[in-house]
Parts: sequence; structure tokens; C-alpha cells
Amino acid sequence: MQTQAPKRATLDVTRFEAVLFDMDGVVTDTARLHAAAWKEAFDDFLKSRSPGAWEPFDSDADYRRYVDGKPRLDGVISFLASRGIALPLGTPSDSGIDTVWGLGNRKDRVLMRLLESRGVAVFPSTIEFINTLRAKGLKTGIFSASKHAESFLRSAGVLALFDAKVDGVDAERLSLPGKPAPATLLELASRLGVPPSRCAVVEDAMAGVQA
Repeated sequence: MQTQAPKRATLDVTRFEAVLFDMDGVVTDTARLHAAAWKEAFDDFLKSRSPGAWEPFDSDADYRRYVDGKPRLDGVISFLASRGIALPLGTPSDSGIDTVWGLGNRKDRVLMRLLESRGVAVFPSTIEFINTLRAKGLKTGIFSASKHAESFLRSAGVLALFDAKVDGVDAERLSLPGKPAPATLLELASRLGVPPSRCAVVEDAMAGVQA
């Protein structure tokens, strides 16, 4: 008995003028590095609060539910709230783990260490898809909550594949609320000069799908 091959997802290019891509986990294979960095930072924090009994950060379930796709500080607040913990906001210069800023900065330092040791990889199927879209005349944009997005894209050699970008640096400068708010996606559509209704979005995070 023959089994029917699963259908591949298709995109009706006549309905759209642009496709907006999330970076982490869609274009670059950096989502697992973010998850590992969050786990190290959060586990250090949780262990310091309750050395005898503490529940580790789940780099799959907790990552996707509380931090994936969100600005760093929002991710810290969201996950800690799930454990019934509230920290003072602190300041951007905090280096400890007893404030929201400090814990977020700790995660960032771990992430940069992991990226330096492992490098930035891309998903070949996504790059093939992007090239196909551009060959058909569609514009492509990329968005990320990361303030290091441009460095990651340059390191991976794919920055030139996108006509516009909105990242964590832009979001902070323009005071754009993070996902699940749609502000970053609307800003990216604006930079591409395409109405939102004529944009398709490729996203892997729950917060991004909601946006």
C-alpha cells in the first residue's frame, strides 16, 4: 500500500509583496543558543535563592512559553513571574543577578560566550526559500528582539538577503513594545514600503505568532 507524501507548505506569491522573517530559529540556528544562555543564567539565579530545592529552567517549555521572541527584560520578568518571583528593575549597568537588568545582562554575557565558541549557523532550507521569493520579485525583511541581530546576520553572511531589518536596537530607540505586540512587524512593513495586509510572516515563537 502506497502512502501519500506529506504536502509541502506553499505561498501564493500573487497575494503578497513581502515576507517578514523572524531571525532566531527561522533564519539563524541561534534559538538553541539563546535557550542555553537563558538556562545558565536562570539556573544560577534559582540555585542562589534556594540551594537545597529548586526547579531548573526548562530550555524547551519555559523558553518557548516565557522568553522566546521577547525583549530580554520582558523575558526575565515573564519567567520569574511564572515562579512567583519579582525583582527590582535595576539599571542597565547592573552586573549581578539580583535585578531584572542584572539577570538580563548575565544572560547576554553567556550568549556572547556561546556564540564566540560555536559561531552562527543558518537553516539552508530557509535561505533557499528566501532566494526563491526574491527571484519572484518579493521583498524580504527580518526582525529580531536581539540587539546583536546585525552582527549575527553579518557573521552568517546573510544580511544582504534582506531589504529591511528591525531589531532590538531599533525597538529600544523607537520605544516599540515587544512581541506579542505587533509593533516591530508593523515597523518592518513600513520600512519595506508594503501594507501589512500584503505581508506574510514566517515565525516560530508563540509570542511572534500572536503578534
